[in-house]
Amino acid sequence: MIKGVHHIAIGVPDIEAGLAFYRDALGFEVDWRSDVSADNKKAGAAVGIPSFEAKMAMLKGPNICLELWQYQKPKPRDMRSDPSDLGYPHMALSVEDIDAEYDRLAAAGMTFVGPPVDLGSQKAIYGRDPFGNIIELLEEF
Repeated sequence: MIKGVHHIAIGVPDIEAGLAFYRDALGFEVDWRSDVSADNKKAGAAVGIPSFEAKMAMLKGPNICLELWQYQKPKPRDMRSDPSDLGYPHMALSVEDIDAEYDRLAAAGMTFVGPPVDLGSQKAIYGRDPFGNIIELLEEF
C-alpha cells in the first residue's frame, strides 16, 4: 500500500550552494546529511550505480522532503530541458502570497518565465532554481 510521496530528489552541482537555496531561501530544514564513498556497496546496489561517490542531504518541509544529491562519480549529465519533456520535469510548491514569494525567491536567485499568472481559482508561475531545475509556485484561493 502506498502511503504517499516521501521525497523528491534533486541533482545539484554543489551541495553547499544547494543547501543555501533550498534550506535558506525556500525554508526546508536539514534532516540529515551523508557522504557516500565508492566502497559503499549497499548504496551502489540501491541506486544501481556501483562505486558511485556523492554528497547528499535530506531536507524536510511542511508536507514533503527534498533530497539533494551532488554526484562526483560518475560525472553527472545535465538532462534538464523543457516543462513539456517526459520524466519529472518540475515540482510545485504550494505558497501563500505568491507575489511576495516571487519577489523573495527572485532575489534569492530564482529566474521566472514571467510574473505570477492569475488562473481564476489559483495563481501560478514556473521558475528555475539557481541550478536550472524547474519549480512551480502555486497559490490556491
